[in-house]
Amino acid sequence: MTRKKRIPLNALIGILIVGLIVAAALISLVWTPHDPLRINFGSRLKLPGGRYLLGTDEFGRDELSRLMAGAATSVWIAVLTVTFSIVVGSIVGVLTGFLRGWTDRIVMAFNNALLAFPGLLLALGLLAVVGANQYGIVLALGLAYTPSVTRIVRGTVLSLREKEFIESSRVLGNSELYTMVRHVLPNCTAPLTVLATSMFGWVILAESALSFLGLGVPPPAPTWGNMLASARPFMAQASYLSILPGLCIALTLLGINLLGDAVRDWLDPRMKGVQ
Repeated sequence: MTRKKRIPLNALIGILIVGLIVAAALISLVWTPHDPLRINFGSRLKLPGGRYLLGTDEFGRDELSRLMAGAATSVWIAVLTVTFSIVVGSIVGVLTGFLRGWTDRIVMAFNNALLAFPGLLLALGLLAVVGANQYGIVLALGLAYTPSVTRIVRGTVLSLREKEFIESSRVLGNSELYTMVRHVLPNCTAPLTVLATSMFGWVILAESALSFLGLGVPPPAPTWGNMLASARPFMAQASYLSILPGLCIALTLLGINLLGDAVRDWLDPRMKGVQ
């Protein structure tokens, strides 16, 4: 009898947490308990319970609705940023790693210079140029994380370009472009999948940090970062205003990290059981 493989506990927990966050984000696009932007000074700083399950903020806006809308913003920015970084980084990494020569040296010198900057610091500098808005954040964070993708893809390509199946493709008369697209790029899928999973967590944390500093999505649009920032003056009076968005960020990062570990173990069986 064939023994059924059990789904690892970290994968189950990660899928559950990430699934809940994504579900809340999708639901918020069509429904929230209250309008997350509606100001009601008569209900300001209401404690959790009753009509407002998670309370209200200093403007009387429903906290649960704002957390759901903030999840949608964070997920959307993460999806766009990771897609941008993976696509651009993969193209540059495959070209430089496969073609080599002066192009590789020049591009990688510039790439290594960008890697010397912390991602958040580089994003701050780019935001000063493109402006603080949702798509400005995507562009800034995307450019900040693209060098990491380029380096990983290039390293994978360097290990593949001398393999027998690549030589066979050349002997058959296939063009360099066809060989890269048909044979090289598909073999970069495993490391890219693991990296993309981790990058979701990096982007959500970076977006929250930028919003906390006032350089993220401008108010009144809710994000977990600007909700944390606006809650600072009320920590003693209404501590839930800072606890709830902070808890959402922490749980999301936990779920993504657990899911990323499970994906890594699944794609690389040698990592199973390694602590």
